[in-house]
Amino acid sequence: MLEFDKSKNLLVHKSYNYTLQDVPEPQLYRDIFDYKSIPRITFNFRNVPMSPSENIWITDTSFRDGQQSTAPYTVEQIVELFKLLHRLGGPKGIIRQSEFFLYSEKDRKAVEKCLELGYEFPEVTSWIRANEKDFELVKNMGLKETGILVSCSDYHIFKKMNLTRKQAMDKYLGIVKAALEHGITPRCHFEDITRADIYGFVIPFATELMKLAKESGIPIKIRMCDTMGFGVSYPGTTLPRCVQGIVYGLNHHAGVPSEQLEWHGHNDFYKVVTNAATAWLYGCSAVNCSMLGIGERTGNCPLEAMVIEYCSLRGTTDGMDLTAITDIAEYFENELQYVIPPHTPFVGRSFNATRAGIHADGLMKDEEIYNIFDTKAILNRPPRISISSTSGLAGIAFWINDYYQLPPEHRVEKNDPLVAEMKKITDEQYAHGRNTIMGDNELDNLVRMIDKKRYKEFLIYGQ
Repeated sequence: MLEFDKSKNLLVHKSYNYTLQDVPEPQLYRDIFDYKSIPRITFNFRNVPMSPSENIWITDTSFRDGQQSTAPYTVEQIVELFKLLHRLGGPKGIIRQSEFFLYSEKDRKAVEKCLELGYEFPEVTSWIRANEKDFELVKNMGLKETGILVSCSDYHIFKKMNLTRKQAMDKYLGIVKAALEHGITPRCHFEDITRADIYGFVIPFATELMKLAKESGIPIKIRMCDTMGFGVSYPGTTLPRCVQGIVYGLNHHAGVPSEQLEWHGHNDFYKVVTNAATAWLYGCSAVNCSMLGIGERTGNCPLEAMVIEYCSLRGTTDGMDLTAITDIAEYFENELQYVIPPHTPFVGRSFNATRAGIHADGLMKDEEIYNIFDTKAILNRPPRISISSTSGLAGIAFWINDYYQLPPEHRVEKNDPLVAEMKKITDEQYAHGRNTIMGDNELDNLVRMIDKKRYKEFLIYGQ
């Protein structure tokens, strides 16, 4: 059958409808996943076209998947973090939705408090078990959309649920119909999609969902869940691990509009950010993330990473307030006592700090030489120097200027006698076996000990 594709302005040949393959034995892709060795990445050298959607955005799972992997948040903490998400997402709602559990009284109270804020974005959505009682919870909370788990790999269908593919599909379609009857938009979580039979189960199931969407007038969404982080983005890789192939199959063969596709990844193989960006580039509108990447096992895609990726791909912040990234990080560390590894990009305390003297020398001449972008203006995080055995004179001089916030006319140079004396003392410490960086308080006391007069001047100049 020929159809004129308005998005491409070309005739497209659509002659094959993929139907359910109700196999007697599970397809476990043992040539790729034999479990006794590292999963293999295989290639067939087939490439699908890059086709980014007109609109892309971010959704949040910090209060759902994120809460499964850290100490439970209080209602007040959830509300404060939700406010920061709203500020970060900006007036255009680049952070479009945030999903919540509804199981406990505390969960529901947090939803109520966030709804009372009256924000358009992020929209509050839920994640529920597929039963009548939970559907009523969604309706009673006044939510328009909910996530529903629909596991799609044979690992889950056969080994966990003890069903056939047909039985699983019939069960899932019944659940979706129940949501539609309640007037709720179903967001179907295709769990373990990167180990699923894409053309034998995933595409046929998605096709049936799109039929229901057309009949009901409700845009059923599909979340592609890379539950184990097996997704890969290399050109020419084979299904089921190929991220772009999965997006293309759902979009092109199952007819799922980009606006109804969402990618949800995990970081088991360090590919979570690249996979999410690839999903965007090949026709998925939404990527699902959590603040700081906190989530099951190795975590979800870090929300702050995709905010930066959005800016990189679109060439604009689109009104997002990126300084909220720093405030989110500080809230986690100061209020939630969550330890962020110091070298974590964008949010770690040392992400834009250097210990190398040669780098510090470059920063003193022009910070653009060794800083990734204007981190002070964009993230409210100026570049920093950590003093160690390799910092040299330039590192100490940079620390003094930065710590006391000295204006240009009062900044010290690396040939300053104070800098030389500080280096002499620090070198002696490392020569005697010290192996930790010098703390700000230590260095501050060192300046005061060496030259009390200049120390007082620094405090005045930096005001």
